[in-house]
Amino acid sequence: MDSSLKFWGTTVIAVRRDGKVAIGGDGQVTFGNTILKHRARKVRRLYKGQVLVGFAGATADALTLFERLEKKLEAYSGQLLRAAVELSKDWRTDKILRRLEAFLIACDREHMLLISGAGDVVEPDEEVIAIGSGAPMALSAAKALLRFTDLSAREIVETSLRIAAEVCIYTNNEIVIEEL
Repeated sequence: MDSSLKFWGTTVIAVRRDGKVAIGGDGQVTFGNTILKHRARKVRRLYKGQVLVGFAGATADALTLFERLEKKLEAYSGQLLRAAVELSKDWRTDKILRRLEAFLIACDREHMLLISGAGDVVEPDEEVIAIGSGAPMALSAAKALLRFTDLSAREIVETSLRIAAEVCIYTNNEIVIEEL
C-alpha cells in the first residue's frame, strides 16, 4: 500500500499527578490526506472501569487489542502489568496478532504502560507517556507543565493535546479524557 494512503496519526497521552491518572486522545481519523472522522473515541475504560487504555494506529487492530487486553485482565484479576506482558507475548508470537499495527497505552492506579506489537511493555521513567504522530509535541508540553505548574493530571492532558493539535496536522481538538 502506498504510504500516502495509510491511516495516519493521532495523539494519545497519559499523565499521573497527585494520585490521579488521566488519559486523553484526540478524535481525528485520517486516510492519506483526507480527514474521515473528527470525533473517534480512542480512549476506553476496561476491567470494571479500573484500567484506562488509549490507542494509536489502525482502529480495527486497536479494537482487537482492547478485547485481548480485557480478556487478559479478567484472567489475571485486573493485574495490569501481568496482563500487559501476557498480551505482548501473544501479540509477538501469534501469526494473526503479529500483523496488527497499533500501540496501546494502559494505565491503572499503579502502572502506566506502553504496549507495542514488537513485544515491548515499557513503563516510563516519568509520570507521562504519549503515542501517535502528535506524541512528541504533547509529551514535551506535558513534561513542561508537570515541572513548572500545579495543573492537575486531567488539565495537563487536555492542555498538551490542544498544543499538539496546533502543531500536528493529524491531531484535532475533539478531545476525550478519562481519569482514575
